[in-house]
Amino acid sequence: MAALEVQLQLTLHSPDRSFELNVDFTAASQRTALIGPSGSGKSTVLQAIAGLLPQARGRVRVGGQALLDTPRGIDLPARERRVGVVFQDYALFPHMTVEQNLQFGLRRLGQRVDAGHARRVDALIRQFDLASLRGALPRNLSGGQRQRVALARALAIEPRLLLLDEPLSALDSPLRKRLRHELAEMLERVQVPTLLVTHDPQDVEALAQDMICIDNGRIVDCDPLPGAV
Repeated sequence: MAALEVQLQLTLHSPDRSFELNVDFTAASQRTALIGPSGSGKSTVLQAIAGLLPQARGRVRVGGQALLDTPRGIDLPARERRVGVVFQDYALFPHMTVEQNLQFGLRRLGQRVDAGHARRVDALIRQFDLASLRGALPRNLSGGQRQRVALARALAIEPRLLLLDEPLSALDSPLRKRLRHELAEMLERVQVPTLLVTHDPQDVEALAQDMICIDNGRIVDCDPLPGAV
């Protein structure tokens, strides 16, 4: 069964332009990259899959479970989709500690953080080597530490799907190279179906098993990656 099946139609309007998204793709691999130039619709696809764009129409299925199926009247709210999202700037809450940021992942499901949830947060803190930073605020974390917190928070809800929106683009080149390797190891360890948005072929080579290309709101044929045989 495919990890992710997506058919989406969406039109976005702004004062100076309109953007139309019309995509149909299947991601069968554990880790798939959605690659394309800036403004091609990559992040819009992720937001629609996560349920953050209520105007989206079509179908989204994860492991056979329908998150969105407009013809059948199915449109799960974002909090019920169990989709973990790591945003481009990590979107950590600046006034919350590392532990509180992880707990928020559970609260967004409308759940109280009970003893079982607290144990899961503790396990993630250990898994991502954050024990010494449990009480730290995001402003006191390095780029790599913020990345680990954001990924751990996304995994706190035990997601059926993980969405990564350009998770390395905000970093300088030397740090990006090191954290690309660390992120690849983390994704291999957690084994959650993952859709990664990027425009960087090096991210695709290091982090993904397959790729899907998008341009101007449409799925297009992919050019071979540099160095590919």
